[in-house]
Amino acid sequence: MNVVQALRALGPIDLRGVRRDSTLSWMVFVPLVSALALRWGLPPLSARLLERYDFDLTPYYPALLAYFFVVMTPVVFGTLIGFLLLDEKDDKTLTALQVTPLSLNGYMAYRITIPVLLTLLMMFVIFPLSMLDDLPLLHILITALAAAPLSPLFALYLASMAQNKVQGFALMKLSGFLLLVPIFAFFTSSGWELAFGLIPTYWPMKVYWMLTSGQTEDVWVYVLVAVLYQSAVTALFAKRFNAAMRR
Repeated sequence: MNVVQALRALGPIDLRGVRRDSTLSWMVFVPLVSALALRWGLPPLSARLLERYDFDLTPYYPALLAYFFVVMTPVVFGTLIGFLLLDEKDDKTLTALQVTPLSLNGYMAYRITIPVLLTLLMMFVIFPLSMLDDLPLLHILITALAAAPLSPLFALYLASMAQNKVQGFALMKLSGFLLLVPIFAFFTSSGWELAFGLIPTYWPMKVYWMLTSGQTEDVWVYVLVAVLYQSAVTALFAKRFNAAMRR
């Protein structure tokens, strides 16, 4: 059974599961709500800071959008899939799948593909919706390609490290600061900036910053590193997850 067949078979089941779970159902709208909140909230805040404190916030928009759009969008969809995996682990659904025509590898390919596609599509919605950065469509695509692998990485991180959704929520909260750390690279101009590259979220952020500042010559190198590094980390979590499922 390939990914398309898995989508037809499992897609409706996943949709019902998400609708029934109040925690998961609102996650789908988080990127859209963030885009609208920044669209309506950031310009007035910037104007007030400039008027009262003579502080111009607009040069720092790329740092804010890198976190709320480039990082949090794939993380939201990764969290959604990660919690579905944890539910299926608790319900022994994954164990039952091993005796069906759908192999565990085929199932994981389906699980990885869905958040990647959702991230790619959402990027083309939230940037125009926010009206805070008039990125060309090509630049949105490049940013999305660098950010999309973060969604299966986070999904498998939760599914492989947590035993249930309660632990999953705890891991998600603990990861919040770690996800935020690479944003400080925006304020670093020395060679030490690459030290943030140990954290996977740095690379899609850097790709976005390069595009917004017009540094397009080497951007594909950073895109390649982003995809390869995030994929390598994802493979490690996938290996741990598969090992847990076969015990």
